[in-house]
Amino acid sequence: MFRTSAARVLPKASFPTNSFGARKSLGNKIYNANFTAVARSRPLKPLALAVRKPIATSLVRYQTTRSIDHDREARLSKRTIEPEPDAVTAGSSVRHVFSEEGDGEKEPEVDMSAGIKQDFKTIVDTFALKDVPREALYVGLAGVLPYLATSLSTVYLAWDINYAFTTGEGFLLSGPTAEALLHLLEPIQLGYGASIISFLGAIHWGLEWAGFGGYQGYKRYSIGVIATAVAWPTLLLSAEMGLITQFLAFTFLYYTDARAAVAGWAPPWYPTYRFVLTFIVGASIVLSLIGRGEIADKVAKAPGPADRMRALREGQLEQLEKEESERRSRIVSEDEAEEDGGDDDEGDSEDAEEE
Repeated sequence: MFRTSAARVLPKASFPTNSFGARKSLGNKIYNANFTAVARSRPLKPLALAVRKPIATSLVRYQTTRSIDHDREARLSKRTIEPEPDAVTAGSSVRHVFSEEGDGEKEPEVDMSAGIKQDFKTIVDTFALKDVPREALYVGLAGVLPYLATSLSTVYLAWDINYAFTTGEGFLLSGPTAEALLHLLEPIQLGYGASIISFLGAIHWGLEWAGFGGYQGYKRYSIGVIATAVAWPTLLLSAEMGLITQFLAFTFLYYTDARAAVAGWAPPWYPTYRFVLTFIVGASIVLSLIGRGEIADKVAKAPGPADRMRALREGQLEQLEKEESERRSRIVSEDEAEEDGGDDDEGDSEDAEEE
């Protein structure tokens, strides 16, 4: 295509002969064109300086500097375009707007749900826990059952209290009974959660003693210390604040365990194992908080450990004040009795003197 255009454009270039010689004198670096055999077969006129037609002249210069493969041109001229009826369809007229229909293989169809399938497969593989030792898996799942049981019980009791508040009587339990059981579950769930958090921290002490991943010293010991220091003070908080604090503690420990496994301080399967157990415990805590939030304005707040300690302290102060008051009263009574006894002795002595 460029070759034909070059052959047609060259005869149209008109310029004085002296200008052509002037360009040739520049060393043939810019304006001298190596014309092809087709272009040289025609009478040529001097090539102008492309002031008015820069694009056409540039095409000429580009094409005339290339060699032509005459054998290939001859083969292409003899080639017959073969019809392809199979490629002609109702939509073939618009297909070439976006792509070309050639002899190559068609692109495979994209599965739009491949990403969803891959995510689902990842979730299934995560919860399969194939690499986790069976003993650790069974014991760990059994360990979260009490936490799950207390959470489900909390949700049911909250529903029963709402039912009693609406209809006047409970579904299976009376309103006061359900409220009493709900207050009974609070220390059980918080105490068990504190025990589990302390146990998860103590695992790193065992890994340190076993030398798994090398001996890390205080870095690994501090994990167990921090876990215990965070867990047990939650027993002094209210039920809601204690559950929220324990949820944060479980999440922090999972992050710490995952980092420890990456660093080689724990087995490779440990983060996946911990993720499943933490997911169950976290969901249980969320269920408990939702259930308590539904009846926050329908039940009285049960006294927590801090309230009991405050009441105990106040009772001790009252008892001390009472004992102090009784002691003072006794001292005053004794003093009065001594004074009365002294007066009686003086009266007896006076009577004896008169006699």
